[in-house]
Amino acid sequence: MRKLSHFLALVVVSFACVSASAAAEKTGKRSLVVTATAYNSLSSQTDSSPSVTAWGYQLTPGVKAIAVSRDLLHQYGLKHRDKVRISGMNGEFVVLDKMHARWKKKIDIYMGDDSRKAQRFGRRNVTIKW
Repeated sequence: MRKLSHFLALVVVSFACVSASAAAEKTGKRSLVVTATAYNSLSSQTDSSPSVTAWGYQLTPGVKAIAVSRDLLHQYGLKHRDKVRISGMNGEFVVLDKMHARWKKKIDIYMGDDSRKAQRFGRRNVTIKW
C-alpha cells in the first residue's frame, strides 16, 4: 500500500510539472538570445522577389514579420506563425519566413521598404520571447 501511495504521489507531481511546463510555453515564457539583423523589400539578398517569404507570404510595408534560422524551428521550438517579442522593439512580430540552413540562432526583422532603417539597425544581439 505504501509503494502505491508513493507511486501515485510521483504521478501527481510529474503531471503537475508537465502541466506547468506546457502552460509556460503557452504564455510566452520561452526566451533566447539571438543575433538580429534587418531586411527590406527593396534588397535583393535572396532572389528577384525579396518580399516573398520561404513559406510563400507576400510581405508588405507595415507587416511585423521576422525570418528565423532553421535551428530555432527545429531545436528551440519556435514555430511558423508564432508571435515573438524582441527586446528593444515594440509589439509582436510573426514568424513568416525562414533563413538558409547555414545560419544559427539568428533572426532577420522585416523593415518594409525602408532600406536606411534596415541599415541603421545593423547587427545586434537581442532576446526573443515566445
